[in-house]
Amino acid sequence: MTKLITFILSFLFVTSANANDIYVTQSGATLDLDITQDGQNNQVGNSTTASTVTGATTTIDIDQVGNSNILKFDVNGASYTGTFNVTGNSNDIDIMCDSTGNNSSCGTVTASVTMVGNSNDIDLDIGETSDASNTTATITSAGDDDSNVIAATIDGTSAILT
Repeated sequence: MTKLITFILSFLFVTSANANDIYVTQSGATLDLDITQDGQNNQVGNSTTASTVTGATTTIDIDQVGNSNILKFDVNGASYTGTFNVTGNSNDIDIMCDSTGNNSSCGTVTASVTMVGNSNDIDLDIGETSDASNTTATITSAGDDDSNVIAATIDGTSAILT
């Protein structure tokens, strides 16, 4: 009987690794945000609630390593630099700049998305309600990746998309 109880108790302490869910709502003049998530099913925001930042100058660096991760982020401000690195399969990334309709402009934007893996979905929207006047966006995928979907919409007077 003691062995059975010991077995049951030890089983209770063995749990699967849970995902990290991060929600950011920030407002202020300057933000420098770095996030690293390692594992499966991690989230920064989710399919119904995006993480949001509002402020004049925003720098974001988010790294997700693993499969089935979600990254949904809304940026509202004049100047924005974003670096997003994803390694793994079936990840969903949705980055929006100036999505609240408050004409925050995201006037100067540098965005870099790097992905390694298969079946990833990348959606990059910049200058949704106001023209982004100076945008440079780069989306990079490894040469042997398959079935990735990339959608980029940039509304600006000077936009470079690579």
